[in-house]
Amino acid sequence: MIPLSDEVPRQRVPLVTYAFIAINVVVFLYELRLGRNLNPLLMSLGAIPARITDPLEYPLAFMTLFTSMFLHGGWMHLIGNMLYLGIFGDNVEDVLGHLGYVFFYVAAGVIAGLAQVLVAPFSSTPAIGASGAIAGVLAVYLVLFPTAPVRVLVPTLLFMRVARVPAVFVLGMWFVIQLFNGFLSLGAQTMATGGVAWFAHIGGFVAGLVVGLVARQAKRAAYGPERYRPPW
Repeated sequence: MIPLSDEVPRQRVPLVTYAFIAINVVVFLYELRLGRNLNPLLMSLGAIPARITDPLEYPLAFMTLFTSMFLHGGWMHLIGNMLYLGIFGDNVEDVLGHLGYVFFYVAAGVIAGLAQVLVAPFSSTPAIGASGAIAGVLAVYLVLFPTAPVRVLVPTLLFMRVARVPAVFVLGMWFVIQLFNGFLSLGAQTMATGGVAWFAHIGGFVAGLVVGLVARQAKRAAYGPERYRPPW
């Protein structure tokens, strides 16, 4: 099930969402130019838990929690992340405001990275990608717009078809998959089965749930429960 678009109207141009997408694309194009020199970059800027948990040996390793969220391991990794960010990020930016959205996105990405470090503190595998930060965005969207229709591409036996399903189903299923794979990965040596840092996704999503609930309560307090009516 691949999301294509949602139907929640936005009130402002999502400048920050566009900027994050542009930065990720530009950085990935730079990665492609490096060729064989890419691996040293990933080892330098990717979040390696074993270094982050050894601040005496690697005092600046914590900075990779920021840099790693703008690196990607391939076209599908990049496209998948940017697709979700483009569909769901604009409405979250609407609610949080441009500046609040910047702080939240970065914080969600850092929390996601720390969640992966927590379950794999001695892993030497660099974790990269915007997935953790985007997981936080998805969670905020889920809390604020649970019944919003999302158009998804559904594979069937012979062909693909487009369906409209509630956001709670699309994003809820996404989170269930992360949980399932995350706990399966607990027996893996690197804690990232298939090269995916599942607990980064889980950590970012949980952070987003908290922010989403706070944002919803703030809206209700500002407008009153009887006057606050989200688009969906």
